Amino acid sequence: MLTHAQIWNAIDRLAARSKMTASGLAKKSGLDPTTFNKSKRITPEGRPRWPSTESVAKALAATNTKVDTFVSLITDGGKPSIANVPLIGFAEAGAEGFFDDAGFPVGKGWEEVGFPQITDEHAYALEISGDSMKPAYREGDIIIVSPGAPVRKGDRVVVKTKKGEIMAKELKRKQAKSIELKSLNSEHRDRTLQMSDVEWIARIVWASQ
Repeated sequence: MLTHAQIWNAIDRLAARSKMTASGLAKKSGLDPTTFNKSKRITPEGRPRWPSTESVAKALAATNTKVDTFVSLITDGGKPSIANVPLIGFAEAGAEGFFDDAGFPVGKGWEEVGFPQITDEHAYALEISGDSMKPAYREGDIIIVSPGAPVRKGDRVVVKTKKGEIMAKELKRKQAKSIELKSLNSEHRDRTLQMSDVEWIARIVWASQ
């Protein structure tokens, strides 16, 4: 089964093979230059947005790429697409300048940590600080976050509010206007947030403990 991240990774690899950015690939394909931008891969409501078949077909034609070649870019022979992911402290993640509006890592100040089994090239790592998430996560644990992964009920997620608060919780319920979050530490209360107050939400896909 193909995943949202696999398809977008393949488009990024297609652009790189042609020595172009994702924006350059879209423009060469006769599409709006922002069609393949990272910010367009997630809807404002936090749902994954898939590229259309037409846009992929135009990109293949523009780069003279066969379908089977594109499939190889998706599967990559089963090999991981990245060797390292950017790493930042959990407390620092609440500051400005580390993420774009969709929750993808940007800017400077990131270190790197090697996790070759992670195949989402947009994934990043957060190092836990403090005891507020015990026993699920302890200080010094590293969690891998995938901003492109779909988020469902029961998933552990990282949420950043527009006020700069950042938290790791379990998603209890996600509605159009609000989300309900279960605390990972029984000593801390559950939270209900209005979507208008949420900057982004991303799924935790791996933890070091």
